[in-house]
Amino acid sequence: MTIEVGQTLPAGKLSESIGFDPENGCPLKPEPKDVGEMVKGKTVVIFGVPGAFTPLCSAEHLPGFVKHADEIKAAGADEIWCMAVNDAFVMASWGRENNVEGKVRMMADGSAEYSKALGLDRDMSGGGMGIRCYRFAMIVEDGVVKYIGVEGSGEFGRSKAETILEELKK
Repeated sequence: MTIEVGQTLPAGKLSESIGFDPENGCPLKPEPKDVGEMVKGKTVVIFGVPGAFTPLCSAEHLPGFVKHADEIKAAGADEIWCMAVNDAFVMASWGRENNVEGKVRMMADGSAEYSKALGLDRDMSGGGMGIRCYRFAMIVEDGVVKYIGVEGSGEFGRSKAETILEELKK
């Protein structure tokens, strides 16, 4: 069952790697983060992508949130998270390449456990990608979903940064 407006986010963890080793440039050891604790008392925009470094995700989805981060935060979001079924090392490197620091947190769902808990997992094994998450975006206030836009294959509208910005202004 896919999470809906009015529902509380399920319990679960995501991983985040913050910072890079100055000697070899590799991301630092990831830390597990409790989603419930992280959203408590905050308005958080969470957007999910099928994969780091994939074409639409890299060309438009993540860059849109980086570009509009200040406006989204001015409209009421405390944080913006990018979530993907990739490991935290990949997410950190993708974030570094897209200059997300201070704008978007790169949250890894390496085994798709949280995507499954949200009901937003999809089997992309036919294309060699395994289990991933749908492209989506949601606005969460103190753990409760206030908006969610899930995209079908080839769609990109309900989860765009501009759409989230308009939803926050309502």
